[in-house]
Amino acid sequence: MSGVVHSGLGLTLTPSQWEFDIWLQVACEALQSGQVLELRYDGYSRSVEVHAVGFTKEDNAVMRVWQVSAGSASKEPVGWKLLRLDEAAGAIATHQKSLAPRPGYKPGDAAMKRITCQL
Repeated sequence: MSGVVHSGLGLTLTPSQWEFDIWLQVACEALQSGQVLELRYDGYSRSVEVHAVGFTKEDNAVMRVWQVSAGSASKEPVGWKLLRLDEAAGAIATHQKSLAPRPGYKPGDAAMKRITCQL
């Protein structure tokens, strides 16, 4: 993984200091606290509302998010995204309140074989 994770504890962690469990914790904390998460993905800064975090059948750690702002390689700046955690960089929970769950959200995301946390 690349990037830096800023935890709610005021810690800045480099990739050599953390593993997937930190990413999972940050994403799940944003979901549970109802905060928007800011991160870099595909070269774009994104603000997202986390709805579910888990693992695909290929064991890729992913999160199902509603992107509320920023760029996207798909040219769709707002809407549903499935983001791989190993492709994300720099995540921080903001003070912006999440409006999750968004229309169309279904618990038990079919893209995930194992769910770590969800709304």
